[in-house]
Amino acid sequence: MGATNRSFGLIRRAAMPALALIVIGNFASYAVAGPNGLLAWGGYHRDLTQRRVELASLEAERATMRHHSKLLSPKGADPDMVDEKVRSDLGLIRPDEVILPLE
Repeated sequence: MGATNRSFGLIRRAAMPALALIVIGNFASYAVAGPNGLLAWGGYHRDLTQRRVELASLEAERATMRHHSKLLSPKGADPDMVDEKVRSDLGLIRPDEVILPLE
């Protein structure tokens, strides 16, 4: 009976440190291999590079649209731009006209 109590006491004393090691190991594994861990940084860097390229493309498109909107402003609209937009949006092309796309 004394050996059983000694074994039980040893297990009880070792249980809390063992549980603490399991919890710390769990957090450490997530810190290294988790979805936001150290191993995911390479993927984040790759995604960041792709997003920067996409952002540059969208900013160029935005600048083009801003320029077109300035040309179409009600205060001083560019007649050629207005004519181009009306013809392309409404399909107002005479049968004797030839359309040469510039793009």
